[in-house]
Amino acid sequence: MANRVPSIACIGVIGKANNPLHISLFPPEKRDSLQYSFLLSSCLDIFEIRLPHKTADQDFGLLQAIDERLAMYGWLTTTGVKFIAVVDMEGRAVDGGGSGGRDDGKINAAVGVRDADLKPVFRALQQAYINLLRNPFYEPDEHSPARPGQEKKLGSTQITSFKFIKEVQRIGETWSPGITTI
Repeated sequence: MANRVPSIACIGVIGKANNPLHISLFPPEKRDSLQYSFLLSSCLDIFEIRLPHKTADQDFGLLQAIDERLAMYGWLTTTGVKFIAVVDMEGRAVDGGGSGGRDDGKINAAVGVRDADLKPVFRALQQAYINLLRNPFYEPDEHSPARPGQEKKLGSTQITSFKFIKEVQRIGETWSPGITTI
């Protein structure tokens, strides 16, 4: 019998100017990209409200629960880039014999998600982003919207690095509650 465990429904990377740099959906064919774009945008005010009260910790924890199914968690980098993970509490089906991120071999269909469960996701995303910034051909300022009086270069404001996109996909597909490293 298959049980269900929480899984990541969406990962968003938002630039320091609150522009979307990358959005990945899991599974993409069952998710509405426009709906998740709106959900990610709804978290930006929460980052702004909590920012003056944050210290050295980059983990913003639970940003908001949309309903009993979707919850949004956030992480802020030192450069102002925001990572947002949307967790689907109904998640994915897992066979009763799999570990689903737990060492005891048992899966509880009512597994909850704690803030600490998302830290491996955000650490892996931050490492993927750092690796992207190390690429000498990637220019982060090229992905920011033009300011008034500033000429905008032609090109996408989205991250198009195949390696980065594949790493985000791997992170989103690998995560399950209780996993400690990705």
